[in-house]
Amino acid sequence: MQLNTDTRPSLYTIMRLRHSVHFFLLGMVVGLSLSWLIYLGLASIWFGNHLTGNLGRTDVASVTPWLAPIVWEGTFDATLIDSIYKQQNITIATTVFALGKYTRFLKDFLESAEEHYFIGFRVHYYLFTDQPEAIPNVKLGQERYLTVKKIPSLNRWQDISMGRMDILEKLIENELAKEKVDYIFCLDVDTKFYGRWGVESLGHLVGVIHPWFFDVPRFIFTYEHRPESQAYIPAGVGDYYYTAAAFGGSLKDVHHLTKTCREQLNIDAANSIEAVWHEESHLNKYFLYNKPSKLLSPEYLWRDISMSVGQVKIIRFSHVAKNNAEVRPNL
Repeated sequence: MQLNTDTRPSLYTIMRLRHSVHFFLLGMVVGLSLSWLIYLGLASIWFGNHLTGNLGRTDVASVTPWLAPIVWEGTFDATLIDSIYKQQNITIATTVFALGKYTRFLKDFLESAEEHYFIGFRVHYYLFTDQPEAIPNVKLGQERYLTVKKIPSLNRWQDISMGRMDILEKLIENELAKEKVDYIFCLDVDTKFYGRWGVESLGHLVGVIHPWFFDVPRFIFTYEHRPESQAYIPAGVGDYYYTAAAFGGSLKDVHHLTKTCREQLNIDAANSIEAVWHEESHLNKYFLYNKPSKLLSPEYLWRDISMSVGQVKIIRFSHVAKNNAEVRPNL
């Protein structure tokens, strides 16, 4: 008798195996699809809107074309989001620059921040100034910290603004990464908080829509349109116009942002070019090609000199009225 030594699987076995693999792959696809739908559903609940942006608010867009949420009053549940982030034991670094006469704004900034800014969460302020002796004595709450760093004064406010990217890049590299900071926001000091600014604002990369340009056509945006500048954005291109007075995100994402903008600012300087709105022009170029994962509405950066509009139900944070010619070192 000749033994059958062929150890290859039978056709029936192969067919059963193929069917099993097909069902397994189908199950994975269905499972991942359901997980994605659940995620989108939770995101919609958190921010009070569907992907169309028509549930929480019908008078404003609450989602971008790339499906990033735009945070407005009425698009999030503060109690729910606070309870989620409370479990994560997060730290938020916050940087401000107060040089020359801008130290006069520090008291209002810090006192109002202690009333409204990430209340109940660990916050570490990093204050850059040329006058450490002028820092006001403001009482900070529990797990709220202030570090003062002296930097040289400069003769042009444009240089002060543009120099921030280099300082922020080094701060993240040399200190914040080692201190296990989770998020960072970079804010102007000539400002004041009037309402809640909380964890609804957190994301990987966060931009704030400029209060002067949130409800105007794109051709009005003051992008840099000179091809010679690294901040160049062609006419007819762009999504939103972002303010440089407030931006933030995770350490990794903000480090990449500041590093890229610093490099492009240096190239412009070497070519004797200064973008039309300085570091704000470079920030807008960066956000055009590196889409923010979350946008904050103009509630999160208003202007005391701006007229009120119906879409803005609450002013959370605002520039204060000032005489630029009096406080700036140059015009």
